[in-house]
Amino acid sequence: MLAPRWDAASYLANSTGGGNPAKKGAATFSYLTTLVLSAKQGAEERAEDAHIRTAFINPQDTKPYMSAKKVPGQTVQDPLHRTVSATRRDNNRKPAVKQCRRYWGANYTNGGKEYDEYPFATTYEGAAEHDYDPEVRKFNFSVKPIPKDDNRAGGNLLQGF
Repeated sequence: MLAPRWDAASYLANSTGGGNPAKKGAATFSYLTTLVLSAKQGAEERAEDAHIRTAFINPQDTKPYMSAKKVPGQTVQDPLHRTVSATRRDNNRKPAVKQCRRYWGANYTNGGKEYDEYPFATTYEGAAEHDYDPEVRKFNFSVKPIPKDDNRAGGNLLQGF
């Protein structure tokens, strides 16, 4: 468990402050939860796990290239944050697809592949983060075509998370 934090998320009590902005929000306790993916032989999400592992351990080996790449989500101090905005998710997907086409060509999906991106499109730290916060490094994400079944298995685990 992490230290309590102040939050005004719409799903918390007193998210509006009863019309008084000074009283908006509530203290909430933060729990660290982890998404577990498997690299074991036969794991449905194995290719996605391998992609994220490379982004963490050898970011220089990922695309798009960026010399100082350090993708977020590796530590408690640098977590990912889920977005519920469909627009933000779509905007995160666009540069990921663009980079897949750039590095692997328009036919990167041949052989039953899909693009996989990390950080996930469902996070504020996704591929379009720089468009929302210009102080964030551009290209601080990783994309890679992986087998469609692995990508969807990883997506199902993330969705259930």
